[in-house]
Amino acid sequence: MTPEDVAEYALSLPEATENEPSRTMQLYKTGGKIFAVLTPATAARPDEVALKCDPGLALHLREQYPAVRPGRYGPRHLWNTVILDGTVPDEELTDMIDHSWHRTVDQLPKADRERLRGLWPGRAAGPGR
Repeated sequence: MTPEDVAEYALSLPEATENEPSRTMQLYKTGGKIFAVLTPATAARPDEVALKCDPGLALHLREQYPAVRPGRYGPRHLWNTVILDGTVPDEELTDMIDHSWHRTVDQLPKADRERLRGLWPGRAAGPGR
């Protein structure tokens, strides 16, 4: 997936919004909380996206894909940074984005949680997660 694909997919999730606090990153939020941080390439690093992740799953994904690394933002055990170099299959990356969205929703107040989950019927915890 390209950074544009990631942005488009993230914005397709229920009540997702985009915020560009600087030219060096784009934040994707739901319920006012961040679920993805997209960082465009610079001379020093490639395009990447940081996503919330269950700690056990985070370790598994890091072992499975060299392009998945400990998070650059937030607690490293709760976030993965995915290098957008094409080595992580698109379906896996969309699953990671879904999982991050769900992890974020899980941290919201009960009324917000229930409302957002209701906007995504049949996918209570993200695919296969």
